[in-house]
Amino acid sequence: MDYTKKILTSEYGISEAVYEKVKEAESKVVGEFDKIDEITEYNQLKVISAMQKNRLAIDHFGGTTGYGYDDGGRDVMEKIYAHTFRTEDALVRPQIISGTHALTVALFGNLRPGDHLFSPVGSPYDTLEGVIGAKRKVKGSLVDFGVTYSELPLLADGVVDFDNIKSCIRKETKLVTVQRSKGYCLRPSLSVETIGKIIETVKSVRSDIICMVDNCYGEFTDRIEPSEVGADLIVGSLIKNPGGGLAPVGGYIAGKAEYVENAAFRLTVPGMGKEVGPSLGVLRSMIQGFYQAPQAVNGSLKTAVLAAQVFKELGFGVSPEPMEKRNDIVQCILLKNRENLISFCQGIQKGAAVDSHALPYPAPMPGYDCDIIMAAGAFIQGSSIELSADGPLREPYAVYLQGGLNYNHGKAGIMKALQNMYDEGRL
Repeated sequence: MDYTKKILTSEYGISEAVYEKVKEAESKVVGEFDKIDEITEYNQLKVISAMQKNRLAIDHFGGTTGYGYDDGGRDVMEKIYAHTFRTEDALVRPQIISGTHALTVALFGNLRPGDHLFSPVGSPYDTLEGVIGAKRKVKGSLVDFGVTYSELPLLADGVVDFDNIKSCIRKETKLVTVQRSKGYCLRPSLSVETIGKIIETVKSVRSDIICMVDNCYGEFTDRIEPSEVGADLIVGSLIKNPGGGLAPVGGYIAGKAEYVENAAFRLTVPGMGKEVGPSLGVLRSMIQGFYQAPQAVNGSLKTAVLAAQVFKELGFGVSPEPMEKRNDIVQCILLKNRENLISFCQGIQKGAAVDSHALPYPAPMPGYDCDIIMAAGAFIQGSSIELSADGPLREPYAVYLQGGLNYNHGKAGIMKALQNMYDEGRL
């Protein structure tokens, strides 16, 4: 007896047709799963090695309050991040609330009035546009503080315009920012190799330009990180990949010691930097989450590959393609219209372990220029390493699926999304 099929049809409301369709698609991508497993094993061993070499001990899980002086666990955690990402130093703190916040700390810590910030990969993610303040006036933005900004559009096929990077760099250019993931764009997410080529091009003009990579959604999807191909700073969120679904909050900034120190002075107090900042009893979850992160990313990647195969077979555009190399955990599916986008997200919500009874609807959100729908039944609010799906209510009505702390849940979530679309006559 197929016990999995029995529980899916009897308790999850999955029809036999949907079950068989997903099962058939799964059989076509097992080769990709093997490749993902190889990367996961390497990264898991890399993380354990970092923990062993930095003598992680049970005494490090206690944490501090108040000023956070002499927080040995916090300091060891930051050494583990630096060791894993092959950087000189790292700032890993629960006081950093999101990826956008981490990027803000890194940018404001290393830029001064009169400096020029440049993006060679087109526009950044929507929420970072408010931080920069070039496209709309925002109080307290970088532009408000006298930093100038420019960006180089991507070519028509979403490829980086390498031929024109050098001509966009000015004498005032202090920092170049590269967003690894696609955000709410249709461009391909960037491979570590492509990021390395961007950095090499920038450094050939002037070696003192700081190259920062927004590494959100990309950690542990490859054997190497952007810091291993020349990035001076890599930045991310602990409620995405590196938190492993266990970190309740937090972000990291890793890279050259000088630039990490500058960010630390921005986050806490000039002159004190990393010496202060209590860990508030969350160290165990943050460190254990980092230990678990390669496995969580494994589940997310397999979920993304399966979703790509299923929806490609249904005639929807997908990016990346099922057999394409993965550079982050995000799977984009072009759902063609508003109704399909809403139905898909509501189906994912019905497949959640938390808040499965809730029904997401499009609504305005701070930092975005249109309504957004977000399906996110998560143990940690906003945790996109957990199974979630969201998208802007604008053409081409693309949904961005990410997460799935384990593949079994991810596969069931895809079935619920598909079933919901069938039940509502969307397919």
